[in-house]
Amino acid sequence: MFYREAGQFHTSYAQDTQLFPLRQDRVGMAITLLAAFALPAVANDYWLSAILIPWLILALVALGQNILMGYAGQLSLGSAGFMAVGAFACYNFILRIDGIPFVLAVLLSGVCAAIIGIVFGLPSLRIRGLYLAVATLASQFFIVWALDKFGWFKNYDTSGVITTQPIIIFGHNFATPAEKYWVVLVIVAVLTLLAKNLARGSVGRAWMAVRDMDVAAEVMGLSLLRTKLQAFAISSFYCGVGGALFAFAYLQTVEPSAFTIDLSFRILFMVIIGGLGTIMGSFLGAAFILLIPVFLNIVFHAAFGHHVDSTLTSALEQVIFGATIIAFLILEPLGLARLWQLTKERLRLWPFSH
Repeated sequence: MFYREAGQFHTSYAQDTQLFPLRQDRVGMAITLLAAFALPAVANDYWLSAILIPWLILALVALGQNILMGYAGQLSLGSAGFMAVGAFACYNFILRIDGIPFVLAVLLSGVCAAIIGIVFGLPSLRIRGLYLAVATLASQFFIVWALDKFGWFKNYDTSGVITTQPIIIFGHNFATPAEKYWVVLVIVAVLTLLAKNLARGSVGRAWMAVRDMDVAAEVMGLSLLRTKLQAFAISSFYCGVGGALFAFAYLQTVEPSAFTIDLSFRILFMVIIGGLGTIMGSFLGAAFILLIPVFLNIVFHAAFGHHVDSTLTSALEQVIFGATIIAFLILEPLGLARLWQLTKERLRLWPFSH
């Protein structure tokens, strides 16, 4: 029975609402994973290769960016640069170490990106806010320049576009879109679960303490050096793994021009629109940024067909896309994750309101 006494919920309701969200999250996660693994049976190759695979990969990168921005409170604009480190590191690990397992190469690529992230995270000890964003933006340009300047990273290939090696796991070549989707899904699911446990544990509490008030956190005994560099390292690790998957499972090429500042801003928008400091927000924001342009393209083609110049419709799509982002941030600044949370709250209260 649902009722109030002296402005408070009944004890039984309070106990139920403490247990129900956890049970609801577990059930929701299980249903989501089952649906994700079943998607190749109903989705065609186009949806798998052009929509679902890049969505999972960019959601993983947005999750790494969210760890740094949402949980640790450090503004960064170099996520695409760390993706480039992961992509080229994975290519060189497979090229130069005979027989290295693909998954191990991907994880080592993330470690390489984490090391670079620690180096460029050192300014966070002295500067913050927009100044830190400019410092991390320098890492974006420096990484792309270095990868393009030194031929060793590209195995001295002069074409500018390098074809990635096949994805071979346990002797099987994962070549079809469905097989690549499963590889990406497993890696993303494992790393998402790891991020969820980190955010809920002592590591996540340390990040949030530094984010909310770093001076008070330091007075309480937290090491700002260790906490901030740890956030940069883990965030860059996720971006590096995402970059390796982006090159091998989606683009199937390795080139510095694929990891531009435009990609860094797209990832930033994914985090902001999805919701800072939330795991789910990274996936929702990535879906929003990827699917809205596709939806607008379908609408314009259905409405105008070939009667309007394609350059005009493309410009209109960009304008509407930007206006949609601005309107959404004004109406719901806490992001899509907040809308998801409100929906869960209504579902939780519904059985007690009858």
